[in-house]
Amino acid sequence: MCDQTFVAATFGPCDSCSKPSPLMNIYIKNEATNYCSLCVEMMACQGLQKGETLESLKRESETLKKKLEEERNKLNDVECNVSVILCWPILIVWDAFTLNKEHGVPLPCTWVLACAYAPSGCAIACGGLDNKCSVIPLSLDKNENLAAKKKSVAMHTNYVSGCSFTNSDMQLLTSSGDGTCALWDVESGQLLQSFHGHTADVLSLDLAPSETGNTFVSGGCDMKANVWDMRSGQNIQSFESHESDINCVKYYPSGDAFASASDDATCRFYDLRADREVAVYQKDSIIFGASTCDFSLSGRLLFAGYNDYAINVWDVLKGTRATILFGHENRVSRVRVSPDGTALCSASWDSTLRVWA
Repeated sequence: MCDQTFVAATFGPCDSCSKPSPLMNIYIKNEATNYCSLCVEMMACQGLQKGETLESLKRESETLKKKLEEERNKLNDVECNVSVILCWPILIVWDAFTLNKEHGVPLPCTWVLACAYAPSGCAIACGGLDNKCSVIPLSLDKNENLAAKKKSVAMHTNYVSGCSFTNSDMQLLTSSGDGTCALWDVESGQLLQSFHGHTADVLSLDLAPSETGNTFVSGGCDMKANVWDMRSGQNIQSFESHESDINCVKYYPSGDAFASASDDATCRFYDLRADREVAVYQKDSIIFGASTCDFSLSGRLLFAGYNDYAINVWDVLKGTRATILFGHENRVSRVRVSPDGTALCSASWDSTLRVWA
């Protein structure tokens, strides 16, 4: 994700001052240039504010890096109906209107990465580092032991990164670090279909919003976004324009397109009918990866959470940034628009959930 890369020093004329000297090979916007050490330092100092030095910026960068990589006692995923929040190692069900905690379910997994509501709203699926995806029935009795009713449905050979019910409570779709996606029967736990095509960890999936729901899209560490036919298990479309891991994929409300968020600090928009990328959402000032995205109900806006703690709101048609939402104190791990489109819910490594309206 770096804009500049230094490699072995060579000797020759500097591309900036033309003086023969030991050179450093620098990549600026993917173009190689050879600068001497003096010109490198002068270039680095050009954007300094009053009172800033290279040493102070270096210390600030190291502090930020440590903060970003600190132990994740954080929120990882959120479903925005009555909000379901996954935090280590408890699954918490919140009432998004009253802000009251409805349920707290202890989980054996130390790191939960995904959750999803069943279409009926009567159950929740969740999975993580235990390589399993479990379904937990919900109850109106807040004192009932929901953990005792937990049922393991899916079993992968690596962590579960995403899960989603199909159009019924009876089938569950999962993605995993083992490089596969899978469709499961909730009642029996039987594997109905497996999807092979990624060459690295699958980090995200999203089911098509159509009534038939026969396709879904997945994205992963191989920098690919694949569209699958759930009936045949075939990869019917593939897109490879990102330059780093794809952290999130999300269908456009009409189901004719989808967006992706990546560690290359961009979000991209793909038209399935045209079978190509049609828009890239990026700015030179955004250098941190995008971890999550979701569309507004109309599809006009794309909300994207980034590792620099901000939520950027993009105008899908114009390709420009409409606004920025500030408030989180650590990286934003998930954003989700409410079903009625009136609010946005965001989860963060700062261990908070925020509702924006």
